[in-house]
Amino acid sequence: MTILQWLDVTASPFTPTAQCQTAVPTSVYQTLVVALVLSRLDYCNAVLVGLPAYLYNRLQSVLNAAARSIAGLRRSDHITDTLASFHLLKAPERVQYKLTTIVYCLLNGKAPHYLVVELQRLSDMLSRRRVRSSLTHQLDVRQSQCATVKDRTFAVAGARLWNSLPPDTVACDTLPRFRRELKTFLFRQSYPSILI
Repeated sequence: MTILQWLDVTASPFTPTAQCQTAVPTSVYQTLVVALVLSRLDYCNAVLVGLPAYLYNRLQSVLNAAARSIAGLRRSDHITDTLASFHLLKAPERVQYKLTTIVYCLLNGKAPHYLVVELQRLSDMLSRRRVRSSLTHQLDVRQSQCATVKDRTFAVAGARLWNSLPPDTVACDTLPRFRRELKTFLFRQSYPSILI
């Protein structure tokens, strides 16, 4: 299945959901949209890191349509404030959220063992122990071996995203706290004009 086919399948459950909007209460409809549309949008989206902007725009249009449907807005209505009021991250930030959460779980022993070899802390490297960056939570960004995938591999993209996070976010001791800090950071990235 190509990425374009996956995007078409992602949007397909949205059509029957809109038909039942008037038949159920708003809270139930919102739960239906989240369960049927957003769950498909988020399924395996960590592999979508580094996509071209036109593919992120297609994902974003599905997210916008879901938010418009919940809020009862027309297609021509402005959607940014509605997305922010629902606390929804934009499509690229949703992908970053998922990938960075996987990296956090991996670094804290809560992820599959086959991924453990992919990432390495700078503090664990013998050649880097005397460098100032070894005192931080930074990860080693490896050079990509594939010419076609380049920076989209898990080891490269995950390490770069992790290294771009603020120090107080990566230093979180529990997963719920990390997710809260990460979502706040990415929310500010998605909506810089909105004050939290």
